[in-house]
Amino acid sequence: MKNIIRILFVAVFVSLGVSLLAQAPPAPPGNPSTGGGGGGGPVGAPIDGGLGILLAMGAAYGGKKLYKARKDKNKAEEPAVEN
Repeated sequence: MKNIIRILFVAVFVSLGVSLLAQAPPAPPGNPSTGGGGGGGPVGAPIDGGLGILLAMGAAYGGKKLYKARKDKNKAEEPAVEN
């Protein structure tokens, strides 16, 4: 079952990667005959806000996993109390 999931996971990401590589780059700005914009501003979308959110979420998730791993390790090392 794990092998099937891994194969599907790899297949999805390979197909996404191939489809993204198949797209043509955007036209340079300032050339209306080729579909480029008339202004001299940036063509791409800003990634600053989304990247910061993803980094914060990744740090929080990693912290949670680390906290849980340490908590489980300490719980396993505690001696059992018998009455």
